[in-house]
Amino acid sequence: MQREKKKFIDKGLLFAIFTLAWPTMLEELMQTAVQYIDTAMVGSLGTDAVAAVGSTTTVNWVIITTLSALGIGFLSFISRSLGAGNSELARKASAQAVTAVIVSGVLFTVLTVSLSSYIPIWMQVDVHIQDMAARYFLILYSPMLPRAATIIFGTVLRSAGDSKTPMRVGVLMNIINVILNFFLIYPTRTVQILSKEFSLFGAGFGIEGAALASAVAFTVGGVYMTVAIWRHPVISPKGYSLKPDFQILAPCMKVATPNMLQRFTTSLGYVAFASMINSLGEISTAAHTIANTVESAFYIPGYGMQAAAATLAGNAIGAKDQRRLKSLARLIISIEASLMIVSGTLLFVFAPWMMSLFTFDAQVIVLGATVLRMVAVSEPFYGVSIVIEGMLQGVGKTMVPFVFNIIGMWGIRIIGTFICIRFFDMGLVSAWACMIVHNLMLFASFLVYWLKGRWNPLKKDAVS
Repeated sequence: MQREKKKFIDKGLLFAIFTLAWPTMLEELMQTAVQYIDTAMVGSLGTDAVAAVGSTTTVNWVIITTLSALGIGFLSFISRSLGAGNSELARKASAQAVTAVIVSGVLFTVLTVSLSSYIPIWMQVDVHIQDMAARYFLILYSPMLPRAATIIFGTVLRSAGDSKTPMRVGVLMNIINVILNFFLIYPTRTVQILSKEFSLFGAGFGIEGAALASAVAFTVGGVYMTVAIWRHPVISPKGYSLKPDFQILAPCMKVATPNMLQRFTTSLGYVAFASMINSLGEISTAAHTIANTVESAFYIPGYGMQAAAATLAGNAIGAKDQRRLKSLARLIISIEASLMIVSGTLLFVFAPWMMSLFTFDAQVIVLGATVLRMVAVSEPFYGVSIVIEGMLQGVGKTMVPFVFNIIGMWGIRIIGTFICIRFFDMGLVSAWACMIVHNLMLFASFLVYWLKGRWNPLKKDAVS
């Protein structure tokens, strides 16, 4: 009878996975849709505009992934607390998350505002678009406090099993962003609806208008997310002290610090990677920027499942449920691999068409489609590493992903790209080939670690 039971899928666990994953997927889909619309709108302003916007995109990864890492520390702590039935401790941790938002938000505001004019220079942006890139960066990153609230509070809510609120906030932000883009990027123009012509107001701010639209959306999202967590019935920090509590912060930071270092150093790797690509010229920069935007849509299943894996693994650890933890690992990896095979196939088939959505430049389209088809083949492998990393975040093991990602980023992608570009005069295709080797290395490393069972803190307590 025992063997027969194991053949069946745990329907309750399957339901829990998709209940947590689908709002995150929809949120990611909406964000990607806005990225697509932003890129298309800015693309209509010309290749210079696309290059100026894309040239500082990787700096965004440094900032956002660092904030996300802080959120992961609280996610691990709160999900385990709730799994153990200790809602009081979860609320105290939520209050500490408020403190983390305030400190990190203020710090990043000071850094981004003061360094905005230097970043395009450090990123080796073409001289004639450096001023444009600097203005875009300054406007976009001024509201860092609400951005920190959106990211960290969103992760805290997911740790309590609430992935719908972050989804709603994401949808609202995206709607605001698109509407404001429409009015702020373009000048006043005449539009025709049916047989009538209308004069439609436009501020004509160009890429500065795109940055301003995003800044307003981030601000509204941060306020909404703060109100949502304050009113949450399970983890509201209302009434709890915001004074640093190191009994809570210490275990949170023990999880967050390796994850933060991983994200920070890998994001710096992305900066170095993009800087080398920027040195190849505007065609390569534009193709890289658009291809990155296109590719992001096809990682949506991966990151949705990663969020579900982190929360459910943390709950299982808190409840000391060895069987549920092992079932989760097997089931979610199988689902993830299947979803990423589908998304990778679609990316391979539609790569040229998707590139053409954002630019009319034939050179950019051909180059971007080439690298997208290359990376499409590696997507299922990368998807497996994403979801295993999510489980490790949930159980509090973030040092291993840190080591794997640093070796892959700096030992393979950066050094490989540097050699290809500087010594062999190879172009964007060689850089993306190094990126694919990096992704395959992550797949192999995470898979071996998972198969050996070292990821499971309950294994030593398990009944054989």
